[in-house]
Amino acid sequence: MLPLETLALLADVLPAEPFPEGIAHYAVGGLLVGLGVTVIYLGTGIAAGASTFLESTLSYGSKLSRFDRYRASRDWRVVFTIGIIAGAAGYQLATGDGIWVTEVAWWRLLLGGILVGIGTRLGKGCTSGHGVCGVGSVSGTSFVGVISFLLVAIVTAHLVLAAGVTP
Repeated sequence: MLPLETLALLADVLPAEPFPEGIAHYAVGGLLVGLGVTVIYLGTGIAAGASTFLESTLSYGSKLSRFDRYRASRDWRVVFTIGIIAGAAGYQLATGDGIWVTEVAWWRLLLGGILVGIGTRLGKGCTSGHGVCGVGSVSGTSFVGVISFLLVAIVTAHLVLAAGVTP
């Protein structure tokens, strides 16, 4: 049993409602991601993960041997990478929500991006690859990976919030 002080801290940190804006947009987004992954798999036989596609795009600007495995198939993978950016732009144009901005300092975004990049290398993939394709194909490794990703993200977010860190 947790001490009362810990429970009180958790009550202050946890949101009263986990999805205050509803879940419809998450469901639609999930269906579109699933459809995209299915089209890529049926068309190429390759499980789509964002980190792999972004890494293959980096092969255009690098002579490192680690990118050699992507050079033969990288052209069509760039379409996926461009689609990520175009999808966000299309959403903005369709909804008129305006450009999303953040109050987070640029150096924190940069540091976070570097840490995410390191994590995707250590985890041998990203949440989209493991979460959508790996779990969809009943991969035990992907189940463990996704649970680990989510637990670390939740704990980190709550620790940062409890510490009072602001953007």
